[in-house]
Amino acid sequence: MGESFDTVVYVQEDSASTITFTSEELKALERINQKIAAGKSLVDIIEFFFRETQHIMPCDRIGIAFSDDGKRLVLYHVVASYSPLYLDKGYTDDLKGSSLEKIFNDQTPRIINDLELYFKSHPHSRSTRLLLQEGVKSSMTCPLFVEGRIVGVLFRSSRQKNVYGIRQIALHHAMVERLSQAVEKAYRIEQLTRAINAYMEMLSFVTHELKSPLSSIMTLGTTLQQGYFGQIPDHCKTTIERMMAQAEYLLTIVNEYLHLARLETGSMPVKKYVIDIIKEVIVPSIGIVQPQADAMHITIQQDYDDDVKVEGDPDLLKIVMHNLLSNAVKYNSEHGLIRITAKRQDELCIIKVWNTGPGFPQEEKYKLFKRFSRIQTDELLSRKGSGIGLFISWNIVYMHNGRIYADSAQGQYAEFTVELPLP
Repeated sequence: MGESFDTVVYVQEDSASTITFTSEELKALERINQKIAAGKSLVDIIEFFFRETQHIMPCDRIGIAFSDDGKRLVLYHVVASYSPLYLDKGYTDDLKGSSLEKIFNDQTPRIINDLELYFKSHPHSRSTRLLLQEGVKSSMTCPLFVEGRIVGVLFRSSRQKNVYGIRQIALHHAMVERLSQAVEKAYRIEQLTRAINAYMEMLSFVTHELKSPLSSIMTLGTTLQQGYFGQIPDHCKTTIERMMAQAEYLLTIVNEYLHLARLETGSMPVKKYVIDIIKEVIVPSIGIVQPQADAMHITIQQDYDDDVKVEGDPDLLKIVMHNLLSNAVKYNSEHGLIRITAKRQDELCIIKVWNTGPGFPQEEKYKLFKRFSRIQTDELLSRKGSGIGLFISWNIVYMHNGRIYADSAQGQYAEFTVELPLP
């Protein structure tokens, strides 16, 4: 089944370059190269590779490990034809001083054809001890390269002795480039996904912790403004008003990031039932922005059909309406106008929020509902905003099987339309 080696051998790549493959081996290599890049995930790739190479190369077990920093090796996935596994996913070991360090330094495959003999001379090798517990007798460890650098190693193991040699190294080299590229791509995508999820979890925690103290600041500021602790001198009122405005802005940002974190982590479930969209969503949302509108002397006009009902989550739809109405105030003009309409048309409830103000260029409209994207005009950039409110609103409307879009005449008005299916 292969050349017999005494204990451990490191095989140079050029020593396997003159091997001639059989027709069966060539067919297997062609099938692997065609299919391996289409693997949906790293686990799919490794398990496919295990199945497709068993008949051309001795193998009872395959493991794949990565080293992000060149200092530690982490076993990512293992697939075997037996159980239980003692050397399994998550196993971590230092490279320095280990027998694997030479693989990384010299970029050469390693063959151990008698693990029992190897363990006698390396009794402190934890990985060897665990493999022997599984009944493994020989192993081949090959580096995985991408653009000339090692990204990890592939462990191929057998419960028989003396099964690996130059031929098996040559077969591995024949498929290693395609395998390495597919493996690294899938691994990096999974790393990025985990990093994003970890970031969103942290964002959710931080914003949640900030929300309560900011709400307390707002409550205390309101209490001071209303004179519950005595008359406030005029020169202090302006300072309190500025403090309240900053706290309110921070609370808005915190709420937006909290919604974003819930959205990105999938913890924003939709609880749909038939609701009166005007009484349960629009009117309460107007009540929240009314003080800011009054401060800018903005008139809010309302025009609704009677008894407009939709099937939706009122809490989530309030987020949409609050975003649209707060933007209508923020980007409005002093003594401006906001018009809100809710009408039934065909099988849709159509809600429109129209406001006077700078509007936006038509060619910039595509930026409106993207994450962290803001329209780049001086007038709009001068108003504070995070660029995520409309992104969240788009997602919520999408969850309700609806659509949201915008129109504008620059320098005159902006109008946002939400269409939701009637029950």
